[in-house]
Amino acid sequence: MPNFTLPRPARLTRTHKVSAALVATAGCAAALAFTAAPSDAETTAAHAPAAVKPVSANGLPMTAKDRADDGKQARAVASSVAAGLKGSTVEKQNHAADQAANRSVERKALVAPKAAPKAPKAPKATPKRYANNLDGWIRESLDIMKAKGIPGSYEGLHRNIMRESSGNPNAVNNWDINAINGVPSKGLLQVIQPTFDAYHVAGTPNKLTDPIANITAAANYAADRYGSIDNVDSAY
Repeated sequence: MPNFTLPRPARLTRTHKVSAALVATAGCAAALAFTAAPSDAETTAAHAPAAVKPVSANGLPMTAKDRADDGKQARAVASSVAAGLKGSTVEKQNHAADQAANRSVERKALVAPKAAPKAPKAPKATPKRYANNLDGWIRESLDIMKAKGIPGSYEGLHRNIMRESSGNPNAVNNWDINAINGVPSKGLLQVIQPTFDAYHVAGTPNKLTDPIANITAAANYAADRYGSIDNVDSAY
């Protein structure tokens, strides 16, 4: 008689068991749903289907160990799904935070920086004021002479003015040779018109008897002829 060897039953892994259990459970649930709805009012508890016992992957009733393994597998799946959902939520929150930060940067870039405050303007120089008297006329004439490079001092101007006109800007000499020749000396330093015209200082009034114009023209003439008004002690 030939020696036949029976094939060894295939070994079912835990994954096979879980898959078969899920299929079996789904089939039972469908059967329950179909039979649970009563066909008419006479349906009684006697016609209710018997309780379905869970089976393992090989079709045999599930042992306590199988149920424990299935429970662990189900919890692992549920934990994995929950972790995926949580990770997705965190990722969305991080993405939203990044977008908010980007918008904040964009808004700052759109806001034009404030212009630096302008430096205050330097106050305009206040024009120097001079008294309208002999002292003021001499001082103003000295400032003009200094700017034009004409030598002379306060003492030299004052001394010659007092000798020539006693400080009267409208004084006129009608008796000397100049007067005889028709060109009388006039003003603080008794200047004749031709001399005034030749030595008039630009920037002063073009008038022989004007105090400032008369002093500066006379000082300009004395500087050209005597080196300075300070060197004049008599008629010049």
